Amino acid sequence: MSAAAVKGWCPGALRPMLSGDGLVVRVRPFGGRLEAPQISGLAELAERFGNGLIDVTSRANLQIRGVKEESRRPLLDGLAQLQLLDPDADIEARRNILVTPFWSSGDETQSLAAELEEALADSGLALPTKFGFAIDDGRSRVLAGDSADIRIERDRSGRLLVRPDGARLGRSVARGQAVSTALALASWFIISGGARGGRGRMAAHIASGTALPQSLRGETEPAPVMAAARPGHYPQGAMVGVAFGQMLHATLHQFSGCGHALRMTPWRMVLSEGKREMPSGAGLITEPYDPALRVIACSGAPRCREAHADTRALAAALAPRIAADTRLHVSGCGKGCAHSGRAAVTLIATHAGFDLVRNGSTRDEPVLRGLSGADIVSDPSILVGGN
Repeated sequence: MSAAAVKGWCPGALRPMLSGDGLVVRVRPFGGRLEAPQISGLAELAERFGNGLIDVTSRANLQIRGVKEESRRPLLDGLAQLQLLDPDADIEARRNILVTPFWSSGDETQSLAAELEEALADSGLALPTKFGFAIDDGRSRVLAGDSADIRIERDRSGRLLVRPDGARLGRSVARGQAVSTALALASWFIISGGARGGRGRMAAHIASGTALPQSLRGETEPAPVMAAARPGHYPQGAMVGVAFGQMLHATLHQFSGCGHALRMTPWRMVLSEGKREMPSGAGLITEPYDPALRVIACSGAPRCREAHADTRALAAALAPRIAADTRLHVSGCGKGCAHSGRAAVTLIATHAGFDLVRNGSTRDEPVLRGLSGADIVSDPSILVGGN
């Protein structure tokens, strides 16, 4: 596996990251939602100050790519006018929150998100940069498989609970206690040594045997997990996928044309709020079983300085050639930025070709090394051990 520069942090708007195509400026929508004027404004900013490419990330954020250093200040001014900027970089880093897109007007999801955002801003907690929260408070959970360290959920009877990631049970709470309990868990995580140099995670901390204090221990099972969301119509609107998590600024602009808000998801899909027709545009996935949904790929070369190959070209070639039940992750280096978890097949680009991991992640030992992209495309049975 190639040695990649693991930065250990994620970009933001106030702390962008330099990539192969310029600065990557990550925008974190408040409440996981963008109003129509914000959508059109972001599209215009991406065209004017970036290279026109916009990423949809696994943290339910948007990234404007290709920003030059001299364009950074006017871009930030534009984000501030759209009310998409935090007061400072520390507050921005703490505001790492996933919000279920399947909320309804009048329920508690958006108020919980706003209260948690405000509490985190005021807290001053020195959390690891990848430490995050999930508000998954529907009658069934949709974010259970997505990265979060503290989860606000519901139990089978619909009552709220707060659960540390890695624990089977959550603590039942009243509505007014949910956010304060979540912050108490975050404080305990830091005090008990979970941060470990700024890169620790809750599940690993609990798995190490560190015992929760009695006041934070759970006794309640969370609600069942909902089947994976796919493109299509939902009561809340139209869900559409973004091929390999990247769209053109013009495609984003189209979402604002009919006045619908966008709800972000960590699945490289967006939900056009209240829309009854499926959106259309370059790179959008509208069919629920489109082959592109089987494949995860990072930006790859030349867009990323760490990448050893054009991951998306290979992903696009392989998507229709793999089994419908196979999940493929194509990573441009050993960091696995696009997907930190396991996949049925993981391809890792190195200076000597692609390494192949089966039923694992970029951190696991490859079963084959030095494969060429052309060989894989010509004989995709290699991926599942056909040769």
